[in-house]
Amino acid sequence: MSSLPRTPLLRSDFAGAAPPWQRTAAGANLLGADGALGVTIFEEITVLSGRHNAINLGQGFPDEDGPAEIKEAARAAISGGANQYAPGQGLPVLRNAVAAHQERFYGIHMDPETQIIVTTGATEAIAATLLALTGPGDEVLTFEPFYDSYGAMIGLSGATHTTAPLLAPDFQPDLATLEDSFSERTRVVLVNNPHNPTGAVFPAATLQRIVELAAKYNALIVTDEVYEHLTFGPRHIPVATLPGAAERTLTISSAGKTFSFTGWKIGWLSGPAELVAAVRAVKSFLSYSSGTPFQGAIAVGLGLEDAFFTGIAQTLQAKRDVLSAGLRAAGLTVFEPQGTYFVNADVAPLGITDATALARRLPELVGVGAIPVAVFCHDDGARRTSSLLRFAFCKKTEILQEAAERISRLGQVL
Repeated sequence: MSSLPRTPLLRSDFAGAAPPWQRTAAGANLLGADGALGVTIFEEITVLSGRHNAINLGQGFPDEDGPAEIKEAARAAISGGANQYAPGQGLPVLRNAVAAHQERFYGIHMDPETQIIVTTGATEAIAATLLALTGPGDEVLTFEPFYDSYGAMIGLSGATHTTAPLLAPDFQPDLATLEDSFSERTRVVLVNNPHNPTGAVFPAATLQRIVELAAKYNALIVTDEVYEHLTFGPRHIPVATLPGAAERTLTISSAGKTFSFTGWKIGWLSGPAELVAAVRAVKSFLSYSSGTPFQGAIAVGLGLEDAFFTGIAQTLQAKRDVLSAGLRAAGLTVFEPQGTYFVNADVAPLGITDATALARRLPELVGVGAIPVAVFCHDDGARRTSSLLRFAFCKKTEILQEAAERISRLGQVL
């Protein structure tokens, strides 16, 4: 992690406690041992990739747009004057479309007036939820490795971040020991499924055990399901569909990953009306509303034919296989993902134990950028995953073919 110069304006004393920025940075692994603020590994790898003209497979965003009819709907909305604030809870057309999507794919019936809000991406939904429902004295349990914004928002809320490990090769939790990660202070279990960064998809038995433990410890369940339509074989199972889950589960998803419009930042949250209202009370004072012309366009996307949703997963699976072949040719152990944009590979077979150091050299060595999995972990988890790299395969096929060719030569240049 690179460090930024300290400034007297960034006070580290805050009435005897860490100030909000410091809790946030610490939660996202952005503080050095001396307390100096660093930049994210994503920024580091992006800079290095640019410097060495490398193919950046670090950050997970596509390099081509989604369906033309969605873009055209956005253009029409802008031309038609949909350029001012949307209602704080989101445009009715999108809330109705989200409700129809949940009914269509999962048999979940939602009231779009009281059980759904539109957010500035899933990131805002996660932030608003944790700030609304957790605080000092609470614990928020995530699986580890964990998406970095979880740690940041848990830190900002003042809650304690606890974890349950996901271990290679399948990155599934150990159901026999999962309860050890719960306590009487567990307020929220934050479940990312399909899971970033491992690509794991949790089966029904695992999800049901999470529900049982949440009930036992009187915890809420928050699910991040942004990769719900990007699974390769296993069927996505929303936690809210399981027995005993609906009354304690908030479900979060977004348009970015499904429709390849990550820059539009259109997300949504659904669940019991009283919990949704609590989150909305905080969300209203974060962004209030955003993306007015894009909200209606995403409503169009949610109504696309089934063939679109199955097709995007099939296309992405083929891209996964192209990149994985290059990783295997390099001598890496590849953990084949069941979903998401990402594949993890172990560099230990090449005699390397520090994947973070390798990630910083990789753009120059072979012209490819990747992210070390250790940055998605606390200290113990970072040691467990120290030799793992995460590669994004949500790129054009020809780009992935070139990246695979470059990576295949890694063993020759080390």
